[in-house]
Order: sequence, then C-alpha cells, then structure tokens
Amino acid sequence: MAMERIRHGSLSSASVRRFRWVLVKAAGDGKRKEEGKVVPADVSSWFRAAVAGWLRPSGLGPRVTGTLFGRRRGGGHVHVAFQADPRACPAVLIELATPTSTLVREMASGLVRIALECDRRRRPSGGSKKQQQLVEEPLWRAYCNGKRCGYAVRRECGPSDWRVLRAVEPVSTGAGVLPASSSAGEAGETMYLRAKFERVVGSRDSEAFYMMNPDNDTGPELSIYFLRL
Repeated sequence: MAMERIRHGSLSSASVRRFRWVLVKAAGDGKRKEEGKVVPADVSSWFRAAVAGWLRPSGLGPRVTGTLFGRRRGGGHVHVAFQADPRACPAVLIELATPTSTLVREMASGLVRIALECDRRRRPSGGSKKQQQLVEEPLWRAYCNGKRCGYAVRRECGPSDWRVLRAVEPVSTGAGVLPASSSAGEAGETMYLRAKFERVVGSRDSEAFYMMNPDNDTGPELSIYFLRL
C-alpha cells in the first residue's frame, strides 16, 4: 500500500551529519538592489508575499520542494512548507507545536515520521458536495515517531515566513542557520532543512511526502503523512 511503504534511500542515516550547517549572511544595511533601484528589504518582502498569495498554485505535483524551519532557541515551533516551485508561495504551510530543538534531536536518530490527522467534517445539508482538499484542512493532531506532539495548524504565508523561504531559495538540498533580521525585529536565528520531496496521493483522504536523497546519498529518513479519518 503506497501510504504504508518504506522508501529505501529516501533519507539517510548519516543524514544530518552530512548536511553542512551554513550561516547565511544578511545585508548589513537591510536594503538590496532591484532593477537598478534600492528597495527596503521589509517593504519588498511584504509586496512579494502579497503578490505570491494572489498567484498561489491550485495544486502540487508528484515532486515538490519542502522546507522545515523554526527558531533555533526560545521555544520556536517547527514550520513545514511545500512549494510547487522554489520561487512560488507555498501551497502548504503548517505550523506544528513541536519545538525546533525537539525535531533536531529526532533527526539525529536517522528516522523521522510526522503524521498529521484530522477528522472528516459533515457537510451541511443542502451545501456544496465538493470536499475540501486534504492539505487545506485547518487543524491537525500531530504525531512524531508515534508520539503525540500536540496540534498543528494550517497558516497563510506571512512576511516572516516569506523572508525565510526567499533566503533559502537558492538551496536545493541542505540544512543551515539563518541569522536574525534586525530590520524585521526578529529575535534569534532560524534553522532550516530543505530538500525535494516525492508526493504520493493514496486517496482524497491520504497523502504522503517522502524526502528524496540526492545521488542516493545517505541521510535521515523523513516522511510526512496527511490523513483524514
């Protein structure tokens, strides 16, 4: 069964050890050039996030770009974003109650399986028969390696999320640390893990995302399941 299979080589056991944790430097003046003009970074981020939201893709294909990120310290929560294209606004953005430090410890074990479950809601009588897409459900029960870890909520991509995704846009596969943005008033560094994922649709009520290993390299095995019960 597609949703229950274990992907051999999708994540390696020496995973995080082989990822290079990189500190990405931000521009000191908080500005960047765009088409010959100097645009404040925070204004540009707001504008890009708004435009990307209008152009949000309607669906995901069998190969997507996945990014897990969260504040390194201070109890920051893990965010999971899936993009149809590395430059597109995420089609899926989920915030888990799991602290970033907890996920890092789980990744060190070489095997991480995150399951997100929600209940099938009754349609109101006389309402539309079209069921909401699975990844658009607003609230989930979250499990990490079989252990309950609170709830997860679906979010819209805000300016702070968009800043992270723009910063890691050139990264196809890897992990690293982003410094805090003083211009945006952010406190603390942000850790991220970015890779290509294979998307497998079992039914309208089950989807799975399997992290893919480049060049059959060894690394942690990471799978994320969406289930509607």
